[in-house]
Amino acid sequence: MISPAVVPARNENTPMNEVTTYYLEMTSRAALRSKSESRGLKIRECIIKQYPLNRFLYQFIGAPWKWTDRLVWTDQQWEGYAENENLRTWVAYLGGTPAGYYELQKQEDGNVEVVLFGLASRFFGMGLGGYFLSQALESAWSWEGTKRVWLHTCTYDHAHALQNYTARGMTLYHEDAH
Repeated sequence: MISPAVVPARNENTPMNEVTTYYLEMTSRAALRSKSESRGLKIRECIIKQYPLNRFLYQFIGAPWKWTDRLVWTDQQWEGYAENENLRTWVAYLGGTPAGYYELQKQEDGNVEVVLFGLASRFFGMGLGGYFLSQALESAWSWEGTKRVWLHTCTYDHAHALQNYTARGMTLYHEDAH
């Protein structure tokens, strides 16, 4: 386990063909260090599942971070993924405008993955990330049977992503450079 103080920082000089993926986990709800100041951010779960919304959010939020894997998915692939009972989606709004979203996926043995998490670029630097992530982790722990929450991030993601995850109580358990 690596403490937040020694988690490697994102290296802005890393060549684009070199990426490091960081895998983080939280194995107890008690480890969550929530940030409570919402700054007006309203977060709503998408109870009625509509795969075109997930596709839109993936493109809208993910473009700056090179989220491209799913851009080739067919409508059927999107529908199978986004409308599955093991996936839940939340959208954050600020001033009535979509500001970010996250997806949680229930997996075997009580694992819940934060599959996607991000803010729209217009909302960077507004102090929303800590609260937004706290709410994502609370949502994951609120899902019945959750024993572990995990996610991965990489050097393509926001420079403060890894710091935000560890500040909320997640711990690094694996690192993969490729």
